[in-house]
Amino acid sequence: MLSFFKKKPPLAPDAGADTSAAAPSDAVANTAAAPARQSWLARLKAGLGKTASGLSSVFGGSRIDEALFEDLENALLMADAGVSATTYLIAQLRQRAKDSQAQSPEQLKALLIEALTELLSPLERSLPIGPEQPTVVMVAGVNGAGKTTSIGKLTHRLADSGASVLLAAADTFRAAAREQLTVWAERNTVEIVSQEGGDPAAVAYDAVCAGKARKKDVVLIDTAGRLPTQLHLMEELKKMKRVVAKAGVASGLQTCPHEVLLVIDGNTGQNALAQVRAFDDALGLTGLVITKLDGTAKGGVLAAIARERPVPVYFIGVGEQIAELETFNAREFAQALLQ
Repeated sequence: MLSFFKKKPPLAPDAGADTSAAAPSDAVANTAAAPARQSWLARLKAGLGKTASGLSSVFGGSRIDEALFEDLENALLMADAGVSATTYLIAQLRQRAKDSQAQSPEQLKALLIEALTELLSPLERSLPIGPEQPTVVMVAGVNGAGKTTSIGKLTHRLADSGASVLLAAADTFRAAAREQLTVWAERNTVEIVSQEGGDPAAVAYDAVCAGKARKKDVVLIDTAGRLPTQLHLMEELKKMKRVVAKAGVASGLQTCPHEVLLVIDGNTGQNALAQVRAFDDALGLTGLVITKLDGTAKGGVLAAIARERPVPVYFIGVGEQIAELETFNAREFAQALLQ
């Protein structure tokens, strides 16, 4: 199984790893990649600034006492970490502080970063491309979450890595959705399958078959925005997934769709967790894309997701620019939350 992220080498080798045999080209690639990643981390920290401000202020005192733990509990809840994740993190922190004999709030903060990193680590996974061709990806989300924009950004990442992409404008429910996706197709110089006023499932079926016939690496299917409470519309999404599966069989694919992604607006806080539950129950999610983390005070919701419904987070976004979509890294996120 391949992943288009393999072409982007890690910023630094694992601790203790032998790097003496690294190829010169790898070293050059690492050097080139580092500034871009650092720029991204700066934007992430700025985007999570409001959440970080609320959490970091707890550690401004001179000693560790019960009041500090109570303030931290409140801060985590305000950041939308949720009751379950908050209770877990506080218990972890108390035990780690005891085991390490931490003496200062700054030491406690470092321990919280470690605990949060461990909690978020199961969410850290790369989007796999292959082994079947094409890899078929359904993308769902409520209206306003940034679903179509995220598809455009993801298309850019895929195309930039050398993958051939076919877009499917199966969001025939929202006015101008087809036109919006067409603009993204033109910007990324990729092909698109669309039908004016066509049945969404029919568009998706045609796209899978076209992707196979044209030997595309990836087919990205834009589905209509749905609220989890719109049960009849959620049933349409289930129908689309069944039709995509039939298209896969007709195209000789053993599995289809290969990925079902949910795009979530990072500003929605605990409602994001409710969306994950609902869409996961309906469609069987394989990954998440978290958008609009710039300016939110609710970045702790990823801790709630990790604790209660640990669907992998493939990407996070902090802006509207085409390149402002990056892979999720648990430690980077934990550090940004507690900068």
